[in-house]
Amino acid sequence: MCYFKKLIITTLFLTLSAFAHNHGFDNVKIKTIEVKDGIYMLMGRGGNIGLSVGDDGVFMIDDQFAPLSQKIKTAITKITDKRVKFLINTHWHFDHVGGNENFSKDGVVIVSHNNVRDRMSKDGFIKAFNRKTKAASKAALPIVTFSDTISFHLNGEQIEVLHMPNSHTDGDSVIFFKSSNVIHTGDIFFNGFYPFIDKSSKGSIDGVIKSVEYILSKADDETQIIPGHGKLANKDDLKVYRDTLIILKERMKKLIDDGKTLEEIIAMKPNADIDKKWGGGFLNPENFLRILYDVVKND
Repeated sequence: MCYFKKLIITTLFLTLSAFAHNHGFDNVKIKTIEVKDGIYMLMGRGGNIGLSVGDDGVFMIDDQFAPLSQKIKTAITKITDKRVKFLINTHWHFDHVGGNENFSKDGVVIVSHNNVRDRMSKDGFIKAFNRKTKAASKAALPIVTFSDTISFHLNGEQIEVLHMPNSHTDGDSVIFFKSSNVIHTGDIFFNGFYPFIDKSSKGSIDGVIKSVEYILSKADDETQIIPGHGKLANKDDLKVYRDTLIILKERMKKLIDDGKTLEEIIAMKPNADIDKKWGGGFLNPENFLRILYDVVKND
């Protein structure tokens, strides 16, 4: 491995490590956005949290990082005096499940797809960042799992949770608040910047595109969409995301088919026109190309 590539991986690893530990969390503020009556989105650091709030209690989607749990709980108490009853993990990544143990200790029932619990139960490895992950504690593991779909009926809301294989990972769930016309996509949707597709967790760009197509088929012009990362969105935003992913995939596939190496592709800057809008997020243009190359080449 060349020095430059090692430097890129080291930089990414350090970025992830900063996210995964307490450093910097003291200054994080939890922002509460009312999406629809009784439906909220919380933004802090890590994946966007979704809430259904009402007389039956709180249904929660994802919980970011452990050091933020108290701040998140405080934000919820400003909305309602009801307790969190259910917490669903959209997938296994630590910026979405890091607070599981803290909520589990409050008696919250944690729910996920089977593959999420499986991946959390054992040590893992994220190839894109050359990062080993440790198995979660018993208290952090989901205690209710499902294969395809599961439904909840709370707060006058029909909540449908659907497994979307294989997209960002092999355990992604999308949550449909059918009564309120709100969708939480988890990390299938990064709004406004390059997405991370975790090949080590059997993620697939074709799967992401297929899942986005399905979500679009269930949305209308009034649907509010909570992405895994980024600002609150609508159907038009999700269409732009889908169209951009298709372009990015086709460009990379052509370059690979033409026999270009990864380093040659990076030097070409094939997505310079898109980099200006999408390259300022978690993954800069070069890091995204490295991940996309591996995903498309092995999809």
